Amino acid sequence: MTSIDFKKMVQKEAKPLRHYAYQLTRNVEDTNDLVQETMLKAYTYQDKFENGTNLKGWLYTIMKNTFINNYRRMVKRNTFIDQTDNDFYLDSVAPLVKNEGEQGFLRKDIESAIGELPVNLQKPFTMNVKGFKYHEIAEILNIPIGTVKTRIFVARRQLRDALASYGAMYGYAIEKEVA
Repeated sequence: MTSIDFKKMVQKEAKPLRHYAYQLTRNVEDTNDLVQETMLKAYTYQDKFENGTNLKGWLYTIMKNTFINNYRRMVKRNTFIDQTDNDFYLDSVAPLVKNEGEQGFLRKDIESAIGELPVNLQKPFTMNVKGFKYHEIAEILNIPIGTVKTRIFVARRQLRDALASYGAMYGYAIEKEVA
């Protein structure tokens, strides 16, 4: 393929490339820059393109990689690292003392709430928490997978209602649905 044929083929893809670039950047000026940079790279690395392969896919890959590289460069440039010593506990993000008593109460209340679930909800829920997949639970309990999903959903909803005070305390309060 001659250089002129290649340039004509690339020019045919300019409009779809512009649409894709706008989807990535959401800015007309950045779109123009990205298309221009993609075209420049395509012409520069024309010898890397293999005849008979998907030109449009090749150009889109160049554009996507260029966008990602530019984004990473911009984020890196705008990152500020504070290298001063942190001599004050006020600046510390970690709590100085853990409240293990509160965690103990929470754990006991959660275990109690799970224990109060009906057995047909409790078993699939605890298996799911332990890491079993839905299809594994269905096979072990010999029930349909849809039933497993429903029982886990209902168990979660009942636990959420039973532990609502903790949700409110930790900022996860959920408003009741109006029927």
